Amino acid sequence: MFESVCKFCNKRLTATILLTFAIEAITLFFRFGLGLESTRHTASTVGKLTMGIRFHHGYAGIILLMLLLFARVRKHRAADVIFVVGMSLFVSDIIHHTLLYLITGSADLDLVYPGTLQ
Repeated sequence: MFESVCKFCNKRLTATILLTFAIEAITLFFRFGLGLESTRHTASTVGKLTMGIRFHHGYAGIILLMLLLFARVRKHRAADVIFVVGMSLFVSDIIHHTLLYLITGSADLDLVYPGTLQ
């Protein structure tokens, strides 16, 4: 019984780690490979949709993880997928802003788009 639980946890952990690194690789590619910065390149589009509030992918992860507080969602067969995606988004956002700080000297952890809420 305990061995099957450990195997299940290991699969979920492995999936979370792999997805986290995939998400982070994509965000780093957009930032450094394509030279895009969300505060400059999405403020006129996404910034308008969110009324100037900057939506980090970690927020989406937190929302998904909070869904698991509901027993009905926790019992659903998609609960493991919700956990893996939510945790991966959240952890990737933390890693991303840490790396940005180490590389550029700025974490770019703005809560609003510059110049949108005045």
